[in-house]
Amino acid sequence: MCWSATADLAAGTAITAAGLVCVARARRARDLPVAALPVILGCHQLVEAALWRSGGGCGPATTAWAVIALPLLAAWVPLAVLLAAGPGAAPSVRRRLLFPTAAGLATAAVLAYGLATRPVTAEIRGHVIGYGVSVPYAPLVVAGYLVATLGSLLLAGDRRLRVLGAAMAAGAALCALFWRLEFASTWCAFAAVASLLVLGWVRRGEDGPGHWFLAPRTKSR
Repeated sequence: MCWSATADLAAGTAITAAGLVCVARARRARDLPVAALPVILGCHQLVEAALWRSGGGCGPATTAWAVIALPLLAAWVPLAVLLAAGPGAAPSVRRRLLFPTAAGLATAAVLAYGLATRPVTAEIRGHVIGYGVSVPYAPLVVAGYLVATLGSLLLAGDRRLRVLGAAMAAGAALCALFWRLEFASTWCAFAAVASLLVLGWVRRGEDGPGHWFLAPRTKSR
């Protein structure tokens, strides 16, 4: 996330706007879930801006932040990648995407149960917000979350989605380090990068007719 309410508000507004452009430019219905990812990330930033303003705690904004960050993204990302692959994808690609999709759905179910039965807290610590979420088998759940969100992108048949996955993996590692040091929350910068990469993905059909996703043209007689 970001290091202040102002930064979260500015980043969230810009990323949401970029996401709306992505959705508007999507050429196929099955591309919409991936195209909408920046909208989800941007709204997530806006929720955290409200958390900064409220001083943290365990109110509705904290719960909304956790729902988006945890079960929603765990299920959304792998399903979006699988849907974007479409029926025209190689069978090997679709088969390998089934594992992160199953991991994401199982992880989302566990996280949703945890959020429904246990309180979520948010504590402001200088330039970071620390979140307290209690879930059973935490190491296994974290592994499932990473397989679902990052693994699905890295296993995608589309090169641009694999680049997005690599960028997000690097960003997650760096942000986790800064967060543990309580230096500053920097995920908003990588969310902005993600929105630009998704925009490039949805615009890939504008480069010319030689791409796989364009319908073949019939010759006129």
